Amino acid sequence: MSSAEQHEEPSPGGLPFDSVFSTVTHGWQFDRKVDGACGPTDKDAVRLIWLKNIGRDGVIAEADPENDEWRTDAPERLLLRAGDILLSSVVSGRPKAALVKEADLPAVAVRSLFILRPIHRLSTEHYRLILAFLRSDTVGALAVGGFQQHLRRAQLSELQLPKEDPALAAALSDLAAAGQRLGEMAAEAGALAESAFDRSASQEEVRRLVITTGQLTRLRSLAAAQLDDPSFIIRTRYPYPIALRWRNVEAQRSAEGEADAQSKEYEAVLKAAETLLGYSALVTTALAHEAGITCKAIKAFKGKIATGKGGGPGFGDWQRILQQIGSADGISALPPEHPLHEFADLLADDEAEVACKSLGTKRNSRAHWREDLPAVSASKLKEARDGLRYLLTRARFLADLQLLDVSNVAWDHHEQSETVSFRRLMGDHNVVPTETMRYAGSKRIGEILYLSDRDHGLHPLSPFLTCEKCANCAALSLFYADKEDGTLLQTSLEHGHFYPYVADERALGALRTVGLR
Repeated sequence: MSSAEQHEEPSPGGLPFDSVFSTVTHGWQFDRKVDGACGPTDKDAVRLIWLKNIGRDGVIAEADPENDEWRTDAPERLLLRAGDILLSSVVSGRPKAALVKEADLPAVAVRSLFILRPIHRLSTEHYRLILAFLRSDTVGALAVGGFQQHLRRAQLSELQLPKEDPALAAALSDLAAAGQRLGEMAAEAGALAESAFDRSASQEEVRRLVITTGQLTRLRSLAAAQLDDPSFIIRTRYPYPIALRWRNVEAQRSAEGEADAQSKEYEAVLKAAETLLGYSALVTTALAHEAGITCKAIKAFKGKIATGKGGGPGFGDWQRILQQIGSADGISALPPEHPLHEFADLLADDEAEVACKSLGTKRNSRAHWREDLPAVSASKLKEARDGLRYLLTRARFLADLQLLDVSNVAWDHHEQSETVSFRRLMGDHNVVPTETMRYAGSKRIGEILYLSDRDHGLHPLSPFLTCEKCANCAALSLFYADKEDGTLLQTSLEHGHFYPYVADERALGALRTVGLR
């Protein structure tokens, strides 16, 4: 290994500072007595960027011809380049850090700024992570001094910078965009309220103007407030089978006071719990198959379907798949952003295990009539409902893993990409508009069901989960392979309708390929 390669080798905790930045230079300590001041349009004019020109959001303010300074005597070695990072050496609270862009040039940083020049151009996502880190309390805590606290260049060299992580960078970008949108809405509402009486109008006209103009702002506020309600998130953002089952739970609860209401809600809760585990276990099995990973529980599930011994899969089978996948050989080698890790964490918690076991016992007792039916005690209902809520809360990652039913794929030879038509099966309704997207992944896309991860990678779910119109009720539904009395069935996650697989050799061949036949 060469010395250059050794220099690039990251440490276990992150990237050594000197492996990312080739130089760290102090800003220009120019002398005002030297005649170099000029105007922004003069030949060889270079803008001076001060600490005050950098916002807390990491944006360098646009040039201001009236208030900014330009000079012609800036040293060439200190001229900024696109891709440089400016970091405040004088720190008050969190440090300021900003990325220099082409639009900011020509410019030179002044005095209380460090110029960090990367060894090579970093990706946008990596820049975002490094900037967020440099603006953190971790870096700010290094500053020393009295009234003015300063960072020192030697301290920077000892820092461990974050490694490239596209998923984390995308999440930070989404947070920043969300904060900006909320800030714009708040500013709009404030401006409207402050300008209400800035015109010669009667009080009635002002009231009508505020009500009509402010309607959209109020509706935005109401919509945002709903996102604090876990039930709203489940109904609108979770995968369709789970969202629909939860809507049924809420519908039964709203029927409180009707005869046998508690028993119906109790049954809806147990079905919702089984659908949550079933969906999660089937997606886990599909992801594991794609990654070439398996475990004892997955093998047992496949064996049940392939041989028909012991009937089809149930609550316990789903539970065991989710409990065992986290320790399966090969899972630790998957990238940290791979969705299989999140499914492995779903039941990796004492409280989740207790809730799952309790719901499984209740479900089995209900199925085998080992209960005090038809009445269900309020305490038993509450226990079941609380357990389901806890599991749904732990499964919030499902809101980010989109369920896509691909209906058409067209290959573009010129663009070397596919135009994919799909339905996004998220939320409690299956009648959704068809959307399109460009996809240029390494694998060709089929007209099947996919899971879209946070990086918009597509993971095939078929034939473990398929999407089609139910032969019994004609509703678009998700089906999985089941077995009863030796007969291969497909059973719906949403409503439990089932019927034998159509004698389609292609579909049966897909089942055979993955070990389900």
